[in-house]
Amino acid sequence: MIPEKDAWGVDTVIKHPHKHKPWSKKWLTLPLLVIALCYTSRPTWLPKGCDHTLDTQSNQPNAFSSNGRTGLVQWDGKSLVVKGQRIFLWSGEFHTFRLPSPELWGDILEKTKAAGFNAISVYVHWGLVNPAPGKLDFSGFRALDPLFKLAMKSGLWVVLRPGPYINAEVSGGGIPHWVTSEVAGHLRTNNTNYARAWEPYVDAIADILVKGNWQIGDTTGGPVIAVQLENEYLATHSPGHKYKAPYMAALARRFVDRGIVVPLTYNDAYMGGNYATGEIGQCEEGEEEGGENGSHGKGRCGVELYGVDSYPQRFDCSNPDVWNPVVTTYHDFHMKTNPHEPLYIPEFQGGSFDAWGGGTKHGWAGAGYEACRQLTGPEFSQVFNLGLWANNAKMINLYMLYGGTTWGYMPFPGVYTSYDYGAGITETRRLTSKYAELKRQGLFLRSVPDFYATDVVGNSTDSDHHPIVNLDNPKVFGTLLRNEATGAEFYIVRHADSTSHETVGFRLNLAGTLAPNSVESIPLTIPSITLSGRASKVLLRNVSYGSSRLAWSTASILYAGKMGNRDVLFLHGPSSEGHEFAVPLQKQSSGSARISQHVSVSQHTLSNSREFSVVTVLPGSVGLVTIFETSSQLVLFADSDTAGNFWAPVLAPQGKDSLMEPNPYANFFQFGTNSTVLVGGPYLVRDAQLSSKGELSLRGDLEKESMLTVIAELGAVRRVFWNGVPVDTMLHDSSASTSGVLRFLVFPRLRVADIEVPKLTDWRYQDSLPEVQEGYDDSKWMVANKTSTNIPERPYFGENVLYGCDYGFCEGAVVWRGHFTGSSETTGARLVINGGLVFAASIWLNGEFLATTYGNSSNYHNNIPETDQVYHFPANSVIQGGNNVLTVVQDNMGLEMTVDWTADFSKSPRGIRGYELIGGSFTEWKVQGKEGGYTGYKDKLRGVQNEGGLYGERQGWHLPGFDDSNWTKSDISNGLPNNQAGVGWFRTTFSLKIPHAYDVPISFEFENKPEPYRALLFVNGWLMGRYIANLGPQYKFPIPEGILNHRGENTVAIAIWSMENAQLSPNLKLTIEGIFDSGYDFSSPL
Repeated sequence: MIPEKDAWGVDTVIKHPHKHKPWSKKWLTLPLLVIALCYTSRPTWLPKGCDHTLDTQSNQPNAFSSNGRTGLVQWDGKSLVVKGQRIFLWSGEFHTFRLPSPELWGDILEKTKAAGFNAISVYVHWGLVNPAPGKLDFSGFRALDPLFKLAMKSGLWVVLRPGPYINAEVSGGGIPHWVTSEVAGHLRTNNTNYARAWEPYVDAIADILVKGNWQIGDTTGGPVIAVQLENEYLATHSPGHKYKAPYMAALARRFVDRGIVVPLTYNDAYMGGNYATGEIGQCEEGEEEGGENGSHGKGRCGVELYGVDSYPQRFDCSNPDVWNPVVTTYHDFHMKTNPHEPLYIPEFQGGSFDAWGGGTKHGWAGAGYEACRQLTGPEFSQVFNLGLWANNAKMINLYMLYGGTTWGYMPFPGVYTSYDYGAGITETRRLTSKYAELKRQGLFLRSVPDFYATDVVGNSTDSDHHPIVNLDNPKVFGTLLRNEATGAEFYIVRHADSTSHETVGFRLNLAGTLAPNSVESIPLTIPSITLSGRASKVLLRNVSYGSSRLAWSTASILYAGKMGNRDVLFLHGPSSEGHEFAVPLQKQSSGSARISQHVSVSQHTLSNSREFSVVTVLPGSVGLVTIFETSSQLVLFADSDTAGNFWAPVLAPQGKDSLMEPNPYANFFQFGTNSTVLVGGPYLVRDAQLSSKGELSLRGDLEKESMLTVIAELGAVRRVFWNGVPVDTMLHDSSASTSGVLRFLVFPRLRVADIEVPKLTDWRYQDSLPEVQEGYDDSKWMVANKTSTNIPERPYFGENVLYGCDYGFCEGAVVWRGHFTGSSETTGARLVINGGLVFAASIWLNGEFLATTYGNSSNYHNNIPETDQVYHFPANSVIQGGNNVLTVVQDNMGLEMTVDWTADFSKSPRGIRGYELIGGSFTEWKVQGKEGGYTGYKDKLRGVQNEGGLYGERQGWHLPGFDDSNWTKSDISNGLPNNQAGVGWFRTTFSLKIPHAYDVPISFEFENKPEPYRALLFVNGWLMGRYIANLGPQYKFPIPEGILNHRGENTVAIAIWSMENAQLSPNLKLTIEGIFDSGYDFSSPL
């Protein structure tokens, strides 16, 4: 056993060898900077090495903390401060390795920015970039440099999460398979052997960031503002193995010593305080039991910003209408644990993974991702995200915003190929109703800097007689957040029973608050504020829009700011409800108080002589309504569905490489620009550019004919282009117009009927299981004769260790051949086979099929990762006195992630854990898996987890260039010949002719009927799907453009593993998942 390092053998004092570089105060001369500075305290620059000097009781607003290595990312107890400005970090999780077409990464980033997010959070998969000892590969889909460049182009900050352990529902939690078998010491500890494994990887990550200048800079730099250490781990001796905390300290020190200057963050798995308290350089591992409701260590062990993840609905989508309640304790935990930092949620539930199994209401499995999208849909996103806001969280990352595909042999056993996650952006990259809700939230956050520096004042239940938030209905719960510097107030309200479907009305008593008007309660002109079903609202008071202030509003803000010299306010609310808001007095030129059938305006003078225009919106108001439009004001209202169809593209040189601009952050809202236009109607608006000639160039996507509604600076837009084409060449000179609201009609260039996909025909077939045939020569196979293993779960019985990973075969199928000399007493074999949940193994004796043993998922709560069975030999099947071969074809469903805080669960015992010949003894075992194993795998393009050990995979039958001309012509629907158990391959080619400038997501769809077979779906050599026909739920497999050639020939190869002697009739077709006339440049995303 490799000795552990002494618990305190690591130097736990984090050194900062990199000199602090003072920020160059090169202020941005942009229109809204003065406004932004109203809500941004001027920083007090901290001396080198000064950590958390802010006195939490102090009233000094300019006392920010930093890590002493950079002043460009600072913080206090309210929010993050980036380049001297407060931000609300509103981030979405995106795993580039789950979209192995780098040419589509920009599409996801543009959709992220379009929804109002200002950051992405990105895991790096250690096992993919470090597939074998001494091999590091950051090429192709593993690359980081293109992602960072795209983030700069899109104007998105990056929180990089390189692990080394990431969890993420991937095999081994992202730990390389070779590490799980070759490292003798405990994983995720300060073990010397494990450190030697992860150190080159961490060095490579740091070198990419430092040498590429991808960390945030002043006049140069990149988008990375933080690097996360590890993921969801404890700081105590137990449960699990000791020396977790010293490992964390060593990891932090390694990053810092290699030049990482941005803050090092941490994601706690629960509100446990692991690495949250004490000094940054202190690191003492707790001796008492850790875990939820347990203890934690002392000191931060290098962690500089602490966060906690939260999945309140957990991961059961089988009953999507059943909610757990809102979590209400984040703020209290934060104030007790780390009040000198922002409340940070590095992972908040943006969906759910789904397990193998079929149908809803089957327990924790197999409901399908549409059920997960329903469980965590727009209502959930509204109630629970605003629940975080009510707890004053100002750093939030939604996991996932885009889930993608866990292709190849990447998944851990609990999930199938799709990682759609029920996210706001589907696996096929479609936008959903949840995305629209997230966009409404994101544009609110972008528009309201008053919200970035609030304190929790109180709520509606903090006193029996005089609660801070006074509501007249106990069925409603409210929390007040206030910005003490500006007086802005935010009342976040929801049902007291957050799971309630009820529709309730209520009034808010404002007496005693600090806002400068004397309205005692709202609303004034409608009976009540309404919560319709599962919903939450932000009621606003004294909130700025441009240089004006909104007195109060029961409607939500979509946009608030300046367009030219005008203050622009765009509010929205559900059409089924009444709404009310008050703005400074506006004189209507017509003198009429009625704007439309459902909208009216009345004038009110308060007791302090302040005059307001109160806008009343009655239930039934649909569409966009202009309330006021003058040379100084534009006030708009729309129902929330209409508002969800609006976009607010940032006016910045996004078509350019911002790294070549004098200000590399020119594309970042708040830092390079505060200008925008509003565009309603189209499926997607990616960006906008406004020339000095008044030409507004919009780039986006259309799914159907759409009416463009453009809201811009008065007189600034003279002509509009959509994807480079003039929208209306007869448009009048808008500089003479009195309206900043313009409308145009745009059409897709082609009809939907003009785009189609072919049928899959002309299949060719070849048997792929010669290993079971009589006379098969396995003399060149590896002899499986090891008698020891680093895998802690030892074999039950049998002389040799038969674990695939110990022989280099960790991915996909492994074939075992056990030799023995037969006798009349040899009647069967007992085998214990471990492949993880949902595995299967088929057994043959001398070419005769015996049986298939089946694992199971959590379907019906029946977990079966391992089976123990006796396989009886048929009469006359044993060769008396001669060589007999028992062949086992076993599927490996991936390695476990950390379980119960014990990382060595990733050293999973995949293989035969026990073998016994009844009436004899095995003389030898041979093993074969992936060609070359994990040390010598052949396919460097697709990587180590793309192929397994089936004969066809070893021969390259999945690759496009393979010559199958001598194969038998047989349609895939015929199944395997003679209805026999076995493995066969089908191949065909087809061509696509998708027009340029069209985004057409395409899936391969198996006929969804239960049959006893498994299938591997290879598209142009990429393993893009594992289908289990007798279990499900996935039967449709999206293939992204880039993997699929949309304008040329494609090769599809299907491995069919028939697990019984039965007739199979698999069918496969291409399915179009959407047709979009797109402004995205697929050929040159950078």
